Amino acid sequence: MKKQSVSLLVLLLAASGFLFSCGNKTNRNKGALQFDSIQINETAHLFGDTARPACNLVVNMAYASTSDDEALKDSLNACFLTTCLGEAYKHLPPQEAVQKYKDQYVSDYRNDLEELYQKEEKEFGDADQRAWYSYYKSIQSHVQLYQKNLLVYRTRYEEYTGGAHGIYTTTFLNLDLRTLKPIHLDDLFADGYEEALTDLLWNQLMADNRVATREELENLGYGSTGDLAPTENFYIGRDGITFYYNVYDIAPYVMGATEISLPYEIMSHLLDDTLRILDSVK
Repeated sequence: MKKQSVSLLVLLLAASGFLFSCGNKTNRNKGALQFDSIQINETAHLFGDTARPACNLVVNMAYASTSDDEALKDSLNACFLTTCLGEAYKHLPPQEAVQKYKDQYVSDYRNDLEELYQKEEKEFGDADQRAWYSYYKSIQSHVQLYQKNLLVYRTRYEEYTGGAHGIYTTTFLNLDLRTLKPIHLDDLFADGYEEALTDLLWNQLMADNRVATREELENLGYGSTGDLAPTENFYIGRDGITFYYNVYDIAPYVMGATEISLPYEIMSHLLDDTLRILDSVK
């Protein structure tokens, strides 16, 4: 009897270990990905002369450094490179891609401006023109969320090429790691959601600005450069979805970007997550 009891105990422990193992596999992040960043800060002067104007390129790009699924890692890095640097670089190793992008940026800067700079320097002198030839570009990205089958990648882009001010944008890539496809609003919401979701966005924006009417928001400047509507530039979070409007999308440059966060609870009647994407954040 004692021998039978010990055997039963062994079987129970083995079964519980199997269930625990399965539970871990279900809850673990897909690909067991780890991330690193590639950083450069390059300044290059026209004609290679430090007395002349220069361009400055800053890159701080997150990439997948290790994974238990090499194909997933490589595909993700192709997505990241396309998002940050463009299609031409997606098939290169990340470090090589960033180096080539830097070399091309410096080459384009000099090819585009050196002849014009010489011409204007002879004609007008360079004192009043110097600032217009000083270029700047920054590309910074990071993994904002990585949980189960979901990855959210955020990219901040800034550029100045002369003029009154530079431009800057922030974009988000929400990826379903099971398919490596970008997640769109239609994947999360039921058919015909647009009007009701627009109302929720207006209401939340009113609450954020402590006003009671849309007219008051419009008086502040919202809606003056574009209509407020659900944007595909959004990111999925643990508590809700945030819709991100860059400068000029719905408001003037001076007002900056606008973020509107909607909790899942107030959108529950509009959600139709048939692909079970949001299970990753529950």
